[in-house]
Amino acid sequence: MNALRRASSCFPIVLATSKRSLNTFTTPIDPSPSLAHGIHVFHCPDQVGIVAKISECIASKGGNILVADIFVPHNKNVFYSRSEFVFDPIKWKRDQMNKDFVDLSKMFNAVKSLVRVPSVDPKYKIAVLASKQDHCLVDLLHAWQDGKLPVHISSVISNHDRVPNTHVMRFLERHEIPYHYVSKSKENNVEDEILGLVQDTDFLVLARYMQVLSGNFLKRYGKDVINIHHGLLPSFKGGNPSRQAFEAGVKLIGATSHFVTEELDGGPIIEQMVERVSHKDNLLSFIQKSENLEKQCLMKAIKSYCELRVLPYEDNRTVVF
Repeated sequence: MNALRRASSCFPIVLATSKRSLNTFTTPIDPSPSLAHGIHVFHCPDQVGIVAKISECIASKGGNILVADIFVPHNKNVFYSRSEFVFDPIKWKRDQMNKDFVDLSKMFNAVKSLVRVPSVDPKYKIAVLASKQDHCLVDLLHAWQDGKLPVHISSVISNHDRVPNTHVMRFLERHEIPYHYVSKSKENNVEDEILGLVQDTDFLVLARYMQVLSGNFLKRYGKDVINIHHGLLPSFKGGNPSRQAFEAGVKLIGATSHFVTEELDGGPIIEQMVERVSHKDNLLSFIQKSENLEKQCLMKAIKSYCELRVLPYEDNRTVVF
């Protein structure tokens, strides 16, 4: 269905020419300091009038849309949108906002309708799982410390027993972030122990956690798990992807952040980054470049997730606005 039929006349319209009908509407208005910033995502069966109703819902409460992204796949009866808007929190109370968007979702039989007000809503609570390698974990911790990561890190869980007087352990102690060492033994079920530590989290981050989480764990946890893979999926799955890529003589190496599913390294992809390499690189330079990509890729994936930019699409794909 052509996006022109559902766009309000007050929006400048940008039409994609590819089969992916992805449109972005932008209103260049600087929000007043007294206004709050909201984000709304919508996923529902496609029909005429959805954009008009979303606009009406926000405008009727005095809100103003700053950015609107729309995706309607070719020949598929499905609609995706993400809107950023400003509003007066005195005139549009947070509880009323939730109710208004629930009413909107019922109107269109939405699969997903979610709204966040970052300045008011609690930050996403996460646990970070890591193994021996520190580069992704350290990068996340420093980004969190600098306020660049919109999450609350409730704990770090590892199958590696770090000694007390290390950079990571000193950082965690200084910021009072618990560190849990979970070891595998006949008497101990690691996944049961991890589940007991993460039940109150919103999602999990695997920062080079080199253990496979079972399908049973994923079902029992019931929430999203984001992983970083040190390779450009779907190529070079499994262990030692840098060595696999090096031995294959590739000219591009990459990192992939994806949701964890029962299929090893086969979950929906959130973000990918690449860097060129050449015959002059050795295995060590491959790994160094790969580690830099991993840190950037994982960080961007987490931020995109927290900013409601990631939506499920078909069986094993994502829409990332």
